[in-house]
Amino acid sequence: MKTQGLKRNEHFQFAEGIESCVVGHTLHDASANGTRKLRTRFGVTRDCVCLFLAIIFAIVLNVSAQENPQVAPRAIPVAPTTAGPNDIARFLAGMPVPENSPLAPLTRDQAWQAHSAFFEGEFTKLYQRQLQKLHAWTATNLPEVTQLVPVAFYMFSGPDFLYVDQFFPNASVYVLCGKESMGPPPDPLRIPNLSGALGNLENAMKSSLSTTYFITKDMKVDLQQQNLNGVLPILYVFIVRADKSITNVTFGGLNSNGAFEEAAPGKKGGIPGVRIRYTDNQSGNSQTLYYFTTDISDGGIKSTPGFLRFCERLGTGSSFLKSSSYLMFENGFGTIRNFILAHSNRIVQDDSGIPLAYVEPNKWNLRLFGVYLGPIDLFKQHYQPRLQELFQQSNPPPLDFGFGYRWNYKEANLIVADRK
Repeated sequence: MKTQGLKRNEHFQFAEGIESCVVGHTLHDASANGTRKLRTRFGVTRDCVCLFLAIIFAIVLNVSAQENPQVAPRAIPVAPTTAGPNDIARFLAGMPVPENSPLAPLTRDQAWQAHSAFFEGEFTKLYQRQLQKLHAWTATNLPEVTQLVPVAFYMFSGPDFLYVDQFFPNASVYVLCGKESMGPPPDPLRIPNLSGALGNLENAMKSSLSTTYFITKDMKVDLQQQNLNGVLPILYVFIVRADKSITNVTFGGLNSNGAFEEAAPGKKGGIPGVRIRYTDNQSGNSQTLYYFTTDISDGGIKSTPGFLRFCERLGTGSSFLKSSSYLMFENGFGTIRNFILAHSNRIVQDDSGIPLAYVEPNKWNLRLFGVYLGPIDLFKQHYQPRLQELFQQSNPPPLDFGFGYRWNYKEANLIVADRK
């Protein structure tokens, strides 16, 4: 405003100069007859009037232009040429994408619309059958799980972000791992058979949506088909369906010292992984999910120690174990079992997690929920008589939802161990 004021004064000074010229012209013609003098005093001459008016008009236009600068035409938004990870995740999850997203035209494809209807139906049933009851149950029986925790470890998880997020919704960092590979970054714009790819994703997730766990042998087949291979598409779906927005995805790996290094052309070695940063749309909290493809048997950790060193860097937090094939009952998984016991203040698991024999009563408080019927037939050799006794003695509160291999809530069990 100050600059405009100065310019306006300059224009006014220029006008005063014009007025002086007119007066001077009148005095110069003072010896002429009265009529001529009258014309020069009030109208000057016809030529002078035209010149004078033209200059005044130009000055007015200039001042007006400065006081009301012309608004530049609004730029028409240009659609990005590549889709961001959040748009891709929403597309894969059957959720709407922004109108200017490069994926928006694909949402008019009948294949995507059928896919969207399928996931809408499946997630609605999941919420009504499982998650709604789980939320009510935890509010009554386990309200402390909503507390902030620095890290939630989910060993043997595969792509099951769904349940660790339900039980530990406010972890700053989540660490998931499995033998399943991540696969390349999903790009629907490059999929030649969209219907087949989306159908494959549905098949890969069907067991986890209808029960509470992934069927590994089916997932290995499904995730290698139709250009949506790896666990990343499933992680994407679970994240955005949990009302979160992905802000950044970084592919990389762990070196032998446990440091996460971003992938670069020509860079090889290390434990492959991905870091997904996202915002919870309800709380506004920023959170981070890591997934690593790695072998956490004793032999695997010995040959590639970077994963456990990475976890050690994160300190102590909470652990979640579900449908883990009773692997920590075996001699070959003692290292990861000891790590969980040493780096957890709370462990939430079913009976397939850490055997009761390793949960020392002088270090841990146990809370039991549901019923213990023993393992399913495939793992019946891992029956725990002592756990059966504790369930009978404590008369634990029932579960209202399926958990682990016992997806029928009337047969499921849940064990919470809190460090003393």
